[in-house]
Amino acid sequence: MSVKGKKVLITGSSHGIGAASALAFAENGCEVGINYNKNPEGAEETAAKIRKIGGKAEIFQADVAEPAQAEDMVKKFISQFGGIDILVNNAGGALKIPKGEFPDMPLEYWDYQIRLNLGSAAYTAHTAIGYMREHSIRGRIINVSSIHSLVTWVKHKMLPYSPAKAGLNMLTKALAVESAKYGIAVNGIAPGFIMTKLSARYSESDMAAFLRKIPLGRLGKVEDITPMMLFLADWDKSAFITGQTFVIDGGQSIDGGIDSMLDSYEK
Repeated sequence: MSVKGKKVLITGSSHGIGAASALAFAENGCEVGINYNKNPEGAEETAAKIRKIGGKAEIFQADVAEPAQAEDMVKKFISQFGGIDILVNNAGGALKIPKGEFPDMPLEYWDYQIRLNLGSAAYTAHTAIGYMREHSIRGRIINVSSIHSLVTWVKHKMLPYSPAKAGLNMLTKALAVESAKYGIAVNGIAPGFIMTKLSARYSESDMAAFLRKIPLGRLGKVEDITPMMLFLADWDKSAFITGQTFVIDGGQSIDGGIDSMLDSYEK
């Protein structure tokens, strides 16, 4: 693959899709920057796996929902690695959802969710694309969105998360149009339900309920996401693709199959 030797920074890569992507890029010859906010153990574990196979990995702590921290992290990555070729905006989430309906939601929660799931991608891309443009790098930006950018569980407090991820899809398009003349491609991935360590919070009955919503008949794995990640980062294979967000959900979003949410998600 043409990603060999590329310098890749992945936000939110201490666990789940981010960690799996970091390892996949390293296995294909990339140098990898691992970002975490509150999970240093996970970041160290990811870095250790990469170093075990002879890869280069460095760890960067930053809350990418904060503009100054996000931009400073990208600058530190560029300084330590001597540049940046690929930026993966994977950080996000909607945990600790407050109880009640939208009028009961603290606006601080709304603001942070928008910054985490949309703003963070803009903050990091702001610096990364600027560097790529200045140094004539045919870079790649990959934004990890969600099927909740297309269909939502509004009544279960996805109100900040879904609009933020929908905005991320449009940010992907807008940045793709503006950056194309510099040879920089911007694309996205919208995963459905993917099994990670965080899935342990669900019961067996919860999992069965999720499974009934997926036409392909199984839950997603991080390994279902990484091939597309590598494809979009490959200068040769994805040379004529930009501004697109690819849904990987086993068909979950096709028939509105997530119209009901689990009570445990609110806990």
